[in-house]
Amino acid sequence: MKKEVIKVDGMTCNHCKTAVEGALKNVAGVSVAEVDLGEKNVSVEYDEASVTIDKLKEEIEEQGYDVVS
Repeated sequence: MKKEVIKVDGMTCNHCKTAVEGALKNVAGVSVAEVDLGEKNVSVEYDEASVTIDKLKEEIEEQGYDVVS
């Protein structure tokens, strides 16, 4: 398992948190997705053999948020 912290712009409320965490948790290979609204990031633990970091970033962007890093 690999752990990444992805900076995300535009998340301001609990709805944002739920949308991003839900989208990431539905991706095969993701075991943990936790949004920190104060830090404007999401911590993700995933299986590199199943999913790429680029795919995770795409999922976040599909929810309407901007990936910073």
